[in-house]
Parts: sequence; structure tokens; C-alpha cells
Amino acid sequence: MSETDRGDFRARIRRNFARQAAMQTIGAELTRVEHGVVEIELPFDIKLTQQHGILHAGIISAALDSACGFAAYSVIDPEASILTIEFKVNLMSPGRGERFLFRGEITKPGSTIIVADGRGYAISDGPAKLIASMTGTMMVIRGREGIKG
Repeated sequence: MSETDRGDFRARIRRNFARQAAMQTIGAELTRVEHGVVEIELPFDIKLTQQHGILHAGIISAALDSACGFAAYSVIDPEASILTIEFKVNLMSPGRGERFLFRGEITKPGSTIIVADGRGYAISDGPAKLIASMTGTMMVIRGREGIKG
């Protein structure tokens, strides 16, 4: 698919991200939008932790799912939309940091099914630490009532 076939995917991704109440609720911010790659950042907030004070796995999964899903938006036509149909998350290290970065990258684009991989990083003093990885499958949706790109 050529660059022109996707329309202004950056603006569309930013609009859809702004409409996503879940990301607003957790304080997430869209920080990078490129063809095939989206990054979402999140500051540490005690309200998003589990009982040991580390970032909750559900928050990590939600942010990775959004990063992967929005990366998929960058490779589809402007009339289409995306719904996640499956994902697997590996939690590799406790979510301890001042900020968190979640990157979604397209592994396999397609006209019906798209596969994306995500990585979550904790950021503090020193190098970013990999805390989670995700593989997700997204379905391209066209012409379904109530779901639009």
C-alpha cells in the first residue's frame, strides 16, 4: 500500500487516540506516530499499581494493545478501522520507573489481519528497562455499523 493510499494516518491516529477514554483515564500520551510504529508514554502514578507498588499488568497490557492497534491504523486505508482480536503479553520485569514507554510495531501488514509486536519499557535514571513484550493480532474492519476509522 502506498503512502497516499493511507491518507493522513497521523491525524487520524491522533484523533482516535484523543477519543480513547481508557488512555485518558490512565494519563497516557501519544508521543510518536510513524508508518508502522506508534509510541505511547505514561508517567508513574500510584493509582495504576498493584499491591506491591509496581505498574499493574492490566495497565501494561492496555497500553501495549493501544500502541499496537494504532500502529495498525498507520498501514490501512482511511475508510477502515481496527479491532484487536487476540494478544499475548509476556511480563519480563517489574514495572518500576518514573515513566513508561510502550512501542507498537507492525510485523505483518495485511488487508484483513495485521500482526503487531509491542515492547514496554520502564524509564528512570539510566537506560530504559524492558518490562513487557506483546504480540497482537488486529482485524481490519470495513463497513461495520458503529465502528469507523
